This record gives sequence, C-alpha cells and structure tokens, in this order.
Amino acid sequence: MPFAAEEALRFWEGLVPEIESGDRILFGAFEGERMVGTVSLALAGMPNQTHRAEISKMLVHPAFRRRGLARALVEALLARAEGLGRDLITLDTRTGDAAQQLYASCGFLPAGEIPEYALAPEGTARRDATLFMYRLGARAA
Repeated sequence: MPFAAEEALRFWEGLVPEIESGDRILFGAFEGERMVGTVSLALAGMPNQTHRAEISKMLVHPAFRRRGLARALVEALLARAEGLGRDLITLDTRTGDAAQQLYASCGFLPAGEIPEYALAPEGTARRDATLFMYRLGARAA
C-alpha cells in the first residue's frame, strides 16, 4: 500500500520498546548484510496468557520470494516460541493470500474470518477479509 517512508519508519521505531522489553522478538532473513525478510513474535503478557504468542508482520522482499525464506522465518519463530513455552500461536492474514497456504502447511488451522478487516495493500478503498489462524504445539495437543 502506498505510504510515506516516514510512516514506515514510525511503525518500525514504535516496535523498539517492545523488542527491548522482551515482549516482541524480531526475526530477520538476510542476503549478505541486506535484510530481505522479517517476522515478529509478540508474546502475550497477561498472566493468564503466558502460553501463547502472535505472529505479525511477515514480510519478504518481492525479489527474494519463492526461495523458502518465509518458511525458514516461521520455523525459526516456532522453535523460539516452543523454547519459551508458548505452545499456542495465532496470526491473521488476508484471506486467499499466498501466506495462507504457507501457514496451513506449517500446521496452522483456520479459526475464523472477518470481512472487510483491512484495507487492500494496493492502496485502493477496497477492504479485504482477514483469516485468523492458530497452531497448537505438541504440549497443547
């Protein structure tokens, strides 16, 4: 979606306090020294939610897609979540997006869909449906 570089910078800088506090873990995929993909794991902080976490902002540069980077990021994230005792992982993705197939192949199941949840990434006024998904780890199964 078209937006100003300043908006993007504000978003990513806004994550710094969560990363520094340990409430969010940021993963990156690199080609040499260039970051070409990222995903984050937001750890639920409420006392009754210490068993779960949420995947957010899975991004892979278009020139580096179809190389297994997204899968590698998800697998690293799931391994880290398991190590932290987080065995329920949730996420949301645009319904029908290629990411939906990736997440399903990594064991995520659909939880439900909300219509008109997010603006279309093409920058139009269209609002797309979002699918919420979850994955229960070995301990929870």
